[in-house]
Formats: sequence, C-alpha cells, structure tokens
Amino acid sequence: MTSPAADYVHSLLASYPDFPKAGIVFQDLNPVFANARAFRSLVDELAGRHAGQFDAVAGIEARGFLLAAAVGYAADAAVLAVRKGGKLPGTVLTEEYDLEYGSARLELEVGQLPPGSRVLVLDDVLATGGTIAATSRLIERAGYELTGVGVVLELTALQGRSRLGAVPVHAIVAV
Repeated sequence: MTSPAADYVHSLLASYPDFPKAGIVFQDLNPVFANARAFRSLVDELAGRHAGQFDAVAGIEARGFLLAAAVGYAADAAVLAVRKGGKLPGTVLTEEYDLEYGSARLELEVGQLPPGSRVLVLDDVLATGGTIAATSRLIERAGYELTGVGVVLELTALQGRSRLGAVPVHAIVAV
C-alpha cells in the first residue's frame, strides 16, 4: 500500500554512499523536508495515523525535531526535545546507546509533562533501532507512557524494529 507521503519519499530521497564513513549508505531525507507539499504529507500521515493516541510528541535530535514540532502543532500536542548529551540544562535523564557507526548519549529533561502522559516518538529514520530504543527508555523512565513510534524511513535490513519490543511502529516507507 502506498500513500502520498510515501510517493514523495520515493521520488525525493537522496542516497550518499560511504557517508559518514565507508560502507554506510546515508539516506538523506532533507530533499523531502525541503519540499513543502512533501513535508505536509509526512506531517499529515504521522499525525493522522496516531490521532487521539498521544498527549505529546518527542522528537529526536536533529531531524526528529522537525517532525515533532510540526506534528505537535497539527495535533495541538506538547513537544519534547530528546537531545544529544550535554545540551540540556537542569535535571536530565541520560541513556547511552550504540549507533550503526559508533556510540552516543541522549538526554531528556525531567518533569516537563504530568506523569502518565502519552508520548509518540518521531524520528526520520529507523536503522538499527539504537536511537529510538534509547529514546523509548528515556520516555518510560520519565514516567510517561510510550504509545507509538513514527518514522519516515525504515531500513528493514538492519532489523531495528526488533529492538523496540511491542511498541507500535509506523514507517511511511520501509526499504
């Protein structure tokens, strides 16, 4: 099954071999985000697919911020920023995780939402699942309910979905 958003992704996605290092094929969604109609279709699909299931949207730095801000606005929902380590003030929760080409740390400020708030996690790509799994743990450790994950592109060969447990995942395009 295809959608207008999927059609835009298929037509605008750019691929860069050996970036950021040899052996990695970087799937660049920036051309999709730069097209106003394409971006609107992404937001409409993600917001519509999860309508009524969340109180807040968590966007993962950096391209997840674009999606979360737009979906939060469209759905009249709060927006949480899940940042790279060392970029948030105050009391934060931290999760270390492995990337397909290294390791990293994510952080979330505590106390931004009432306990039990329903949170939808959004990011651009689901690859190995490390970033989204770490974000999911942060959401749950903060006392919120993780209700789903939405991504624009899922790289199925990397089996990232298997690291996310039973949480519902919606990928606009899976390749």
